[in-house]
Amino acid sequence: MYTLYYSPGACSMAPHIVLEEIGKPFHAEHTSAFGGKVTNTDAFARINPKRRVPVLHPVEGRMGGAPDALTEANAILLYLARTNPELNMLPQDPAREARCIEWLNWLSSAVHAISYGQLWRPQRYVGDERDFPAVVAKGHINVREQYAYIEDLLADGRRWAEPGGYSIVDPFLLVLYHWGERIELAMTRDYPAWTDLSRRLLDRPAVQRVLAREGISILASNA
Repeated sequence: MYTLYYSPGACSMAPHIVLEEIGKPFHAEHTSAFGGKVTNTDAFARINPKRRVPVLHPVEGRMGGAPDALTEANAILLYLARTNPELNMLPQDPAREARCIEWLNWLSSAVHAISYGQLWRPQRYVGDERDFPAVVAKGHINVREQYAYIEDLLADGRRWAEPGGYSIVDPFLLVLYHWGERIELAMTRDYPAWTDLSRRLLDRPAVQRVLAREGISILASNA
């Protein structure tokens, strides 16, 4: 049985959703990443020396840390989709599969690691606290530019991020939609196509179970 180390509302919510979609028993280990309450402990560092969630165990192999611990949200999403092809959450067609990976790489690097890193962890970019406000301000600019780009992509009539159907990209987009709410962007007003996609996700029982377990509300004031 898999164990997923997650933090509520973090990027780990995406593989958490896919595990629920699979429909097989797994253990969800609440591992707070906010303020480093758990992820900065020595005990967690023995599991993942990078001190971040998500971590999925067991997956054969090792990249530091505990044996059979798989890290990085994209790697976990791809692994779960490939080992559960009946889900149809990763296209078999090479071009469509590449488009999913294209989405995931950009979301996890440019949007998550860089822009939200600037917003929430400016110390990763500059050592002088006096420079933090400038880094945070640039993060806000980056997020708004990237969110406008996402909205433009989703507004072409597609129902899901990968036009062929529901895929591992869509749960990651739901995470970022939730983050937009957290930083008080006008998500329903300014991103209607993304809001429609998020509503379709919220209709899925697997998503509902994850949000209940993590204590997360999305579109709560606009349901």
